Amino acid sequence: MLNRVILIGRLTKDPELRYTPAGVAVTQFTLAVDRPFTSQGGEREADFIPVVTWRQLAETCANYLRKGRLTAVEGRIQVRNYENNEGKRVYVTEVIADNVRFLESSRDGGGSGGQAPREETSFGGGNRENNYSRNNSNQDPFSDDGKPIDISDDDLPF
Repeated sequence: MLNRVILIGRLTKDPELRYTPAGVAVTQFTLAVDRPFTSQGGEREADFIPVVTWRQLAETCANYLRKGRLTAVEGRIQVRNYENNEGKRVYVTEVIADNVRFLESSRDGGGSGGQAPREETSFGGGNRENNYSRNNSNQDPFSDDGKPIDISDDDLPF
């Protein structure tokens, strides 16, 4: 079974940072993701997808993300439900993000506010082996340092 989602969109408002009673940081924001087609009137439509981040990733998102900022989110879809004040069952579908990539800095447009990390900075949470962190987010494992790459013709797929 697989539950994985990757989204690229713009924040509809600044993230909301809260703390659980146990002191765990949680941030919620909504990502506006354009649909790949236009309506009959020629207008583009978007889906507004709620995103939740936890712990250090939540604090990082709250510090650097702002309304309008282009952002990529990787995570899983979760459906939860609760009973509201009127006793009615409410279902919520949201993305629980474990990796967030800032696709533009504050000087590139999209939002205002504090100083953002460099373009395409990635922050992840959880214990996944391949997660990027602040220390190696811009490190390219395939960089050649200007040296020729020795690849035989047998290794090429074409």
